[in-house]
Amino acid sequence: MIDPRLLRDDPDTLREAQRRRGASPDLVDELIAADEQRRHSIAAFEAVRSEQKNLGKLIPKAKGEEKQALLAQTKELSAKVKEAEAAQAEAGQAFDALLRALPNPASTDAPEGGEDDFVVLDTVGTPRDFAAEGFEPRDHLELGRILGAIDTERGAKVSGARFYYLTGAGARLELALTQLAMNTASEWGFTPMIPPALVKPSAMEGTGFLGQAADDVYHLEKDDLYLVGTSEVPLAAYHSDEILDADSLPRRYAGFSPCYRREAGSYGKDTRGIFRVHWFDKVEMFVFTTPEEAAAEHERLLGWERAWLDALELPYRVIDVAAGDLGLSAVRKFDCEAWIPTQERYREVSSASNCTQFQARRLDIRVREGDSVSPLATLNGTLCAMTRTIVALLENGQQADGSVRLPAALHPFIGEVLEPIT
Repeated sequence: MIDPRLLRDDPDTLREAQRRRGASPDLVDELIAADEQRRHSIAAFEAVRSEQKNLGKLIPKAKGEEKQALLAQTKELSAKVKEAEAAQAEAGQAFDALLRALPNPASTDAPEGGEDDFVVLDTVGTPRDFAAEGFEPRDHLELGRILGAIDTERGAKVSGARFYYLTGAGARLELALTQLAMNTASEWGFTPMIPPALVKPSAMEGTGFLGQAADDVYHLEKDDLYLVGTSEVPLAAYHSDEILDADSLPRRYAGFSPCYRREAGSYGKDTRGIFRVHWFDKVEMFVFTTPEEAAAEHERLLGWERAWLDALELPYRVIDVAAGDLGLSAVRKFDCEAWIPTQERYREVSSASNCTQFQARRLDIRVREGDSVSPLATLNGTLCAMTRTIVALLENGQQADGSVRLPAALHPFIGEVLEPIT
C-alpha cells in the first residue's frame, strides 16, 4: 500500500496518478475523508479511555454515596469506551480497505493511458521472411502435432479447455528451458528457489492479487488457500514480517513454479494452442532491495530479460507499459514481446515491474539502515514463461519439413534440432 502520509502531504500527486491510470481520483478524496474519520475516532476513544482511567484513580479514595456515584459513572463510561473502541475499529477497517484498493502511483516516466498507449523502446532482430524461403509457416499447434510435442485434445479431455500435455520433444524442451534459465539466473547472482504454489490469503493479498485481479485467481475454499498465478507471490511473501539488514541487499531469487490463472475476461482470445492457458510453468526473478536502488535494479532486470531473449535468438521488442495497464502494485513495467510469425505480431513473453515499497508495506518487510527501519522495495521479472517461450521457439525456428532448429544456448540440454515423429 502507499504511505498514508501522502494523503495528507501531497494528495494532488495521488489524484494525478489516478488520472494518468485512467481511474477516478474520487478514491483519493474518499481516502482523505476516511483518514479524517479514523483519526477522529482514535481521538474520541483515547479521550473517553483517559476519562475512564482518571475516574478509576478516584474510586479507591471515595466513600459512601460519592463512591457509589463514581461506580455508576464508571459503568456508564465503560459502555462508552466499548462503543468508542468499536467505532475506532470500524473506521480503521474502512480506511484500510480503501487504502489497499488505491494503486501504487504510476511513475511519471510511464506513458499515460491504457493498454494500447505503450511506447516501443527498442526492437531487436528481424523476423524471418518465410515467403522468400518458399514455404508457409505453420502455427505452434500444428508444429506440436508434427513433432509429437503438444496434445491439447487430451488436455481438454482430462482437465477442460485451455489445458494441455507437453509430450516427447515438448516435455524435453520445457525441461531444457528450465535448466538453462535456472543456470543462467544463478550465474547472474540469483538464488534458485522452488516455492509452494499454494499460499494463504495474506500472501495473495499482500502482493496485490486480491484486488482488481481477484477474478483471475483460483481459490480452494475448504482450505482457504490460493493457487498462485505467478511465483512472485510466494517469493514476495518469503520475507514477510521480517526486518532485513541493508548490507544483505539486494536479495535476488529465481523461482520455478506452476502458475494457475482463470484468464477471466479473455474468453475467445488466443484459444488455439498453448499461448493463453489456465496452467503453465515459469521461472520468475524477484528482488528485495533498498528504495534508492529500485529504479536501477529495474533496468538491470530488463537487461537480464533481454540477454535471455538474445540467447534464445528470438526477434523481440521492448515496450514501456502505459500507466493504465500497470496493475495494482507496479509504478512502472517493461514488457518484452517476441515475434510470433503466424500471428504476424509481437506478443508478450516477459515483463519486469518495479513495485517500490507497495508490496513491502502490505507484507511488513522492512530494511534496517543504522538506527532507521523502513519498508524496502520489491521488483519482479519473468525470465521464462514456458508455454509462450515454446510457442515462439517453435514458430521462429521451424523448417519446411516440420523440423525446428533450436538456438545454440539450448544445444547442450536438448540438441540442435527437433525432428518430426515418424
